Amino acid sequence: MTDRALPAYVLHSRAYRESSALVDLLTPQGRLRAVLRGARGKAGTLARPFVPVEIELRGRGELKNIGRMESAGIPQWLHGEALFSGLYLNELLIRLLPAEDPHPQVFDHYAATLVALAAGRPLEPLLRAFEWRVLDELGYGFALDQDCSGAPVVASGLYRLRAEVGLEPVGHLQPGLFQGRELLAMADADWTIPGALAAAKRLMRQALAPHLGGRPLVSRELFITLKEPPRD
Repeated sequence: MTDRALPAYVLHSRAYRESSALVDLLTPQGRLRAVLRGARGKAGTLARPFVPVEIELRGRGELKNIGRMESAGIPQWLHGEALFSGLYLNELLIRLLPAEDPHPQVFDHYAATLVALAAGRPLEPLLRAFEWRVLDELGYGFALDQDCSGAPVVASGLYRLRAEVGLEPVGHLQPGLFQGRELLAMADADWTIPGALAAAKRLMRQALAPHLGGRPLVSRELFITLKEPPRD
């Protein structure tokens, strides 16, 4: 891959050698890692999360060099809980997306989600929609309105998630189950149904867990700490 212009977002960057940075990027061509030389100069000011940029990459190995980085749109300034939500999205993509595996729809949905976060839209529906889109794009999605045998989800039914096959009907109450009406509300993105958003958060955590390698998400821990009341 040489001197080909790509739209991109910086997911994470860290110091590398004397004056360079090692940058994780989201592009329509997938998640890429590249070296930004002279990171303390003009390009370094662009190597921040949530700033749309255009880059040119040089080199054919797994670790490429950023030959050019320029602004390509309006930065999305995130604050407070929206900022932590954006950092969560970035960490999720770094952990889930295979390197150099093109997912242009994930790129487009990420850009749209940043705009919605900056506009102050409710966080939980945005995060659940993003998690679902990434899982589906990577081939880990499952039907919300059908169980693992293909039968329609029943509003009065109880279900559990089996990550490898989808939703399984359960005949008796046990911990960690989902009500059919909650699942149908998720399928329609109808967050007016009581308990649907909380159930969606639980469901997405269960669905994501097998693909995160058993390590907790740092951004999630920071967000929990942010919301904890101060101790006396």
